[in-house]
Amino acid sequence: MAINEIGPMLTATEVADMLHLHVNTVKRLGDRGELPFYRVCKRGDRRFRLDDVMKFLSTNR
Repeated sequence: MAINEIGPMLTATEVADMLHLHVNTVKRLGDRGELPFYRVCKRGDRRFRLDDVMKFLSTNR
């Protein structure tokens, strides 16, 4: 997948602010497979695709 196909990426904190959740809840959703994420850099930081977050939001209202 090319970088231009991935779309905008958000941090766990940005997703938490967007969904009005605690950052740990966002990470837990990712760990459970409910909200897909990618690991980046050596530390393994999480990045969430904006499209995936919007899809999650529309299916979990």
